[in-house]
Amino acid sequence: MIRILILSHSTTDAIYPGSSAYALAGVIANSNDQIPILTACLANGDLTRAEEVAQKIMSVWLKSHQVRLENNVSEETSKSLSDVLPPKIHADFVRAYFAAALFPNTKSSPTDSQKSMLVQKAWSYFEGLFSHVWEVTEGRRTTNTALDAGVFAMLFKGFAAIQQRSWQSLLAEGQSSVHLLAMMEENGIKLLDVIRDPVFDAEGDAYLGVVGREAVLTMVEEEVSSQDGSEFWSRVLSETKSQLKRDEEGKEAFLKEIAELNPTKKASKRGGSETNVALETLRANLNILDLPSSDASVTPATRQRLLEESSYDAARQLYIHEREELTKVGLEKEGGLKSTWLNARMFEWLKEMETRLAADAPNDDIGFKGKWGEMTPFMTVLSPDKMALVTIVEVLRMCGGGGISDGMKATRAILYVGKAIEHEYHTELLKKELTKKGFQEALERQEELNSNTRFAGNKQRSIDQLWRKEMAQRESVGDTTWTPAWTQQIRAKVGSLLVAALVDVAKVERVSKNPVTGESYTELQPAFTHAYQYVRATKLGIIKVNPAIAERMDQDPLRISLSPRLLPMLVKPKPWTAWNDGAYLLHSSHVMRTKDSEEQIQYLKQSSNAQNLDDVFAGLDVLGGVAWQINKPIFEVVSKVWNSGDAFADIPAQGSLEGGVSEVEVPADIESNPRSKGSYRIRVRQLLMDKRSAHSTRCDVNYKLEIARAYLEETFHFPHNLDFRGRAYPIPPNLSHIGNDLCRGILKFAEAKPLGERGLRWLKIHLANLAGFDKASFDEREAFAMEHLDDVFDSADKPLEGKRWWLKADDPWQALATCMELTNALRSPSPTEFLSSLPIHQDGTCNGLQHYAALGGDLLGASQVNLEVGDRPADVYSGVATMTNAIIDRDAAEGHEFAKMLQGKVTRKVVKQTVMTTVYGVTFIGAKRQIEKQLKERGDIPADQLYQASSYLGRIVLDSIGDVFKGATGIQTWLNRCARLISKSIPENRLKAAGQPDKKSRGTARLRIPKEQMTSVIWTTPLGLPVVQPYRKPKKRQVSTALQTCFITDPSVPAEVDPRAQATAFPPNFIHSLDATHMMMTALACKDKIAFASVHDSYWTHACSVDEMSVILRDAFIELHQQDILGNLRKEFLQRYAGNVVPVSKVPAGLKYSHVEGDDVKEVKPKKSKAPNPGDEVIKSIETEDGVKTTWALPEAEKDADSEIEAEAEGEGESSVNMDELRLKTPRTAAKSRFVELADILPPVPPKGDFDLNRIRDSLYFFS
Repeated sequence: MIRILILSHSTTDAIYPGSSAYALAGVIANSNDQIPILTACLANGDLTRAEEVAQKIMSVWLKSHQVRLENNVSEETSKSLSDVLPPKIHADFVRAYFAAALFPNTKSSPTDSQKSMLVQKAWSYFEGLFSHVWEVTEGRRTTNTALDAGVFAMLFKGFAAIQQRSWQSLLAEGQSSVHLLAMMEENGIKLLDVIRDPVFDAEGDAYLGVVGREAVLTMVEEEVSSQDGSEFWSRVLSETKSQLKRDEEGKEAFLKEIAELNPTKKASKRGGSETNVALETLRANLNILDLPSSDASVTPATRQRLLEESSYDAARQLYIHEREELTKVGLEKEGGLKSTWLNARMFEWLKEMETRLAADAPNDDIGFKGKWGEMTPFMTVLSPDKMALVTIVEVLRMCGGGGISDGMKATRAILYVGKAIEHEYHTELLKKELTKKGFQEALERQEELNSNTRFAGNKQRSIDQLWRKEMAQRESVGDTTWTPAWTQQIRAKVGSLLVAALVDVAKVERVSKNPVTGESYTELQPAFTHAYQYVRATKLGIIKVNPAIAERMDQDPLRISLSPRLLPMLVKPKPWTAWNDGAYLLHSSHVMRTKDSEEQIQYLKQSSNAQNLDDVFAGLDVLGGVAWQINKPIFEVVSKVWNSGDAFADIPAQGSLEGGVSEVEVPADIESNPRSKGSYRIRVRQLLMDKRSAHSTRCDVNYKLEIARAYLEETFHFPHNLDFRGRAYPIPPNLSHIGNDLCRGILKFAEAKPLGERGLRWLKIHLANLAGFDKASFDEREAFAMEHLDDVFDSADKPLEGKRWWLKADDPWQALATCMELTNALRSPSPTEFLSSLPIHQDGTCNGLQHYAALGGDLLGASQVNLEVGDRPADVYSGVATMTNAIIDRDAAEGHEFAKMLQGKVTRKVVKQTVMTTVYGVTFIGAKRQIEKQLKERGDIPADQLYQASSYLGRIVLDSIGDVFKGATGIQTWLNRCARLISKSIPENRLKAAGQPDKKSRGTARLRIPKEQMTSVIWTTPLGLPVVQPYRKPKKRQVSTALQTCFITDPSVPAEVDPRAQATAFPPNFIHSLDATHMMMTALACKDKIAFASVHDSYWTHACSVDEMSVILRDAFIELHQQDILGNLRKEFLQRYAGNVVPVSKVPAGLKYSHVEGDDVKEVKPKKSKAPNPGDEVIKSIETEDGVKTTWALPEAEKDADSEIEAEAEGEGESSVNMDELRLKTPRTAAKSRFVELADILPPVPPKGDFDLNRIRDSLYFFS
């Protein structure tokens, strides 16, 4: 039974403008902008500024508290002061005061009186935390929310650090460990929790140096022994020491277990084994880790941590190393080695930018009045060299992206650099705090969890389990310094300062020759320039890249651009245990990819806390647990192709980047013939687009090959997370099995398994599938492979020198890998015993339609997409292509120009993508673009005719699809209408606000009804994942930066929903959530049985396991659809949106309605003769207002019903406010506004057909 998460009204109220909760949210949002400044000031030791900011935040909260009291807002709705300033901020304040006294970072040391003053400030700050403003009352219990173990731990460490220096004179009377113990007991904080705090593992000066737990316990023991009643605390101290010893023993046992993992090493040319250069550099850089001196003892887990902890440190060291090597071999004068030319330039920029940032940094006298102003705390969170390196890395990484071929959008570059600085700053804090992180969870809690299991009483087992959990949760548990996310405004301002500095200092030499004299000219030019460019009629700021840089980016390896945090992992990913805890060992990852949607995060967080996501977490762990390797033979072939520079498969030729407009022949009549001139412009534009595309593709291939080369000798894993619909994706963005044909071709399972008879058959079938012979029977596919054995052997033996048969396949690189695997198997002494590691795919037949057919029990649809048993696989794509060609032939016979042009050219491949995406809501524009792309790839349609030809063909294809897939239209229409009504609805408690005039409207006043329509479509998948559609009308903020003015969408500002987007996106999103659920259920069923990987509706396993996976995936599909999915969805809507009302322009007969006040409910009585479904009329009215044009042709019965409703409703019912008047004209009084209950008009579920789901078990081609 899936638990549906419905946030309380107190939670949802917060997003409604005009409400008291909204006012509170606005006040708190202002303080949220200040908190990152506060933490940056504390990190830099600027206590004066930190105190000012903290006081401002306190003042803002007090104002919000007053608003809450005046509006009688409940405690549940409001934020406490500790929500704004949590205990970790207080611990950081105490730390900063102590650090300023004990480890001053100023040029002159403070005097004794100044030190004493700072220590007293720390104590005064601590005493201030006992004020009643920090107290929260729940029932009869009052809790001080400002205090936790971390605050006391920082005070104990400060006292111990003072004692180490024999500076007890800095402490006043009453400031001792004994008093702290009394305060802890009063507030229910245990000494063990305090001593376990990770602050004792941090040894930097900012964290008060080396003060261990033993030193603190010794100090406490000495002070307690002189007090009356010391027996109690002596006993507590003894128990604490014993527990710490057990913790350490458990930690050692855990580390010993990790050390037993087999490390993967690369063979050294000098004999033996060694790690690669990047890892050696990382190990040299990260001296905070106590690594063994012997390389052989460095485990994969250790190497993974090294990869994650600081990619930029390693990159900087690699650049220095390469530069030094160039100097040694005397190549400096010649400009450096060709392969490292770009690296040398970047090193020069790095040094120049370091100098610039150091010069711009304010001295102690300037403070915040210098060049950086209020951004000074953020511009000093990292060292200048690291700030410079991060900027260079991010700017180069974005070259050619975002639709700007010779550069990037300035706003995008600015935000990405700002976010990268924030990310690296948080990583630095993590390194400081978690270097030698101790045991963090209470053993008693784990033993309690085990009390009812077979491990009851087994302390060692509890310790082992505790450390496994701690490994999975170390980041959330050990974060002793609260580091909130920076706002977009802060990121933009920081990024702009850094990008502006880079644009100013980065130079590059360009050499050109006089074509007549041959004389060379050298000029120093800017590497980057800031300019403006019109993109789709919009003026955009862009960062242009010097052509010399753009050319070399395609040639030079850019390892620096590859952040190890997003690379494949050398060990199994950390198990997912919470919404924000899993995947990488140290780097924080979220289980769901959201685009700054706070609403999605809140639902996800609540579901995670309610333990509703356990199955989802487990499924992701299964996907991440699969071990992979690089397919070396394929990689070697790709490398040869790449180095040759020739066009090959999907890799464009290096020479395609050269040349220019001169390549296009200029028509002789270009000046006199407008058509010739227009055609010439189209060809020129197409040439430039092709060159840009080729450059982008080669850069992408370069990235993939560099990663693959680094992992050639490794076994690795892909950590996974979800999009908001529940679809799983590998987190590494460049190289993974979800990538293109090249990515899939160079990957294989790390584990090899014997083929067996069935596995050998599936290997042959797999080859036929990749070759495009996938619509024949299995026997015919196997025969196809055997008939082409000579081609298979030739492809495997001479992939580049032979006949290259494999290049004819739809997926050539995967086909080549299969040719090599099959060749090796057939040539082995026993083919059935051959150890195969090649993934074999089982793909759904237009999987979206399969789900629609199962949802509706549609017999015809089931047969079209292979849910029904058949002798041969049904092919809906070929069916649509056949219907389309019939129409084209008819039009051609009538003399249609484009029909004649397209005759014989519309293949299955041309229409396939459009057929697949139509059920996901593809528009005509989208279909036209898809078809245009396919026609362009064919190459037999003139470039200047592609637009008109694809428009003509797009309409025919959509019409053909509508004829074939009538069965899915009822469900799709129902989903669309439900979403439209929900997004138009208003919660009952917002009804009065909806009737108020909108004070912000210009000119004629309007009611607030559109502003109150803020209800997203939300549903829960069968596995318990809440899906929240994020489509709202974003509000942008204008931010002036050092480079330009940016318009930034602020996701923290509440915004009304976009009803049209909510409605059109719901059917595809809902179907995606179902196919994601089916995949996850299959993964869970495969756990501990067979290897399982997936690319959405393509399921992968070993050849010998295909039969077993086929049974599992069919059982999972049947189990999923045996539930009343649509019925449960409607019930959830009625429960989730209970009380919501929908504004209407006319109240149909038979419906109750209410006024704005909601206390005067009336009903329009229906005619005695016939009463249609009144909800249909409301839906149709709303769709008319929104300008909805249904793509699908409605069934005849539905058309008749609508016409009857329209005729009968004419003149019936009470007149009411027209929605257009509500939005555009004079506001009506509240008494004239009409609202109907959402529950009364939510349409019923479409009737279900008679298809028997159990027949899927006997369908050979359901997935094939």
